[in-house]
Amino acid sequence: MVGLIDCNNFYASCERLFKPQYRQVPIVVLSNNDGCVIARSEEAKQLGIPMTAPYFQWKPFLEAHKVAVFSSHYELYGDISARVMTNIARFSPNMEVYSIDECFIGLTGFDHLEGYVENLRNTVIHNTGIPISIGVGPTKVLAKVANKLAKKAQGHLVLQRPEQIEKALSGFPIEAVWGIGYKHAQRLKKIGVNTAKDFRQLPINWVQKNMSVVGVRLWRELWGQPCLPIKMIGDPKKGLSTSRGFGRTTDDYEELKEATSSYTARLAQKLRREKLCCTVLSVRLLTNRFADKEKQVYPQITIPVHTAANNTPQLVKHTLWGLEQIFLKGYRYQKVEVSAFGLIPEEEVQFSLFNTYDGDRLNRISSLMDKLNTHYGAGALRLCSEGHNPKWNLRRDFLSPNYTTDWKEIIKVG
Repeated sequence: MVGLIDCNNFYASCERLFKPQYRQVPIVVLSNNDGCVIARSEEAKQLGIPMTAPYFQWKPFLEAHKVAVFSSHYELYGDISARVMTNIARFSPNMEVYSIDECFIGLTGFDHLEGYVENLRNTVIHNTGIPISIGVGPTKVLAKVANKLAKKAQGHLVLQRPEQIEKALSGFPIEAVWGIGYKHAQRLKKIGVNTAKDFRQLPINWVQKNMSVVGVRLWRELWGQPCLPIKMIGDPKKGLSTSRGFGRTTDDYEELKEATSSYTARLAQKLRREKLCCTVLSVRLLTNRFADKEKQVYPQITIPVHTAANNTPQLVKHTLWGLEQIFLKGYRYQKVEVSAFGLIPEEEVQFSLFNTYDGDRLNRISSLMDKLNTHYGAGALRLCSEGHNPKWNLRRDFLSPNYTTDWKEIIKVG
């Protein structure tokens, strides 16, 4: 048996966690630079606010209906997610973190599943304050179905007996099945396949011919045949990227240097966290494609790293050189994108006889920076090239405090 645990309206729930006055108030969370809606509470959904709704267009509506608006706060969401996953891990030896607000757990061999998952749910809610839904089934796809149905029930649902599964699938829309995309859903509806039950009644030969191996896996999973095992160890990453839009467009080269340095530093920190080194870097500049009256350009450069590295000074040196090569005057840029490819484990780095290597000293510097930033807070120690209070930073006018990651912003009682 497999369980899928999903945090309900996760971003909105994180914002409510420290602001109980918003528990019955509609909430929306905005994307980077407060651009569009990326998360909604149930109350906001009932008002008809769609996902990706542009904030500037919906602002009058949000104000008229007294909707609470928050800027996306990924530091807070990541920390709360880690707390939720830590609590869940106590209940199963097999766990796969699928996303920031979802995970699969193995429940094969567990007795009294109804009571067990109810206890799990109550424990997580009590310890973290984040509401969750739990769906359990013989396969991942059936666990997904159970999870969606659990949101409309008491918060948890176990699909174990054949008659339970058939009843659940008979009213489950085909477009809501995990892995069925829009095009496949429309195609299936044209031949009378409207529910998950209809889909699994199709001949396997038809599915194999028209939907390839992915469709066959879904078909088998809906029949209770596991094809998607729980992954205890994630697949090796092939690339990492750091890219955020600026709070405003800029043609200032010095500001672009600061942004490139800052994004590269974040990228290097990600690489060290994953214990990976990169052999190729990429820097890309982007103008605002929605500004019709402005000239558009998207210059990019790929930079080889002769000795694979993940230390901040070395990678920043490479990306600043790349920025210098691609910068074009006369354009206003909205975003810089820094990416790392050709990733290999730290212990597999090979040195060259023909290139001077100063990595050991630079690695020690980066390690010290990580320790100090972990102890004193992110950004406590950084390279001068990253700048101080940059003008290009993200626009986040509705940002919540760092309740769980900064001692200066912790809630005070009394």
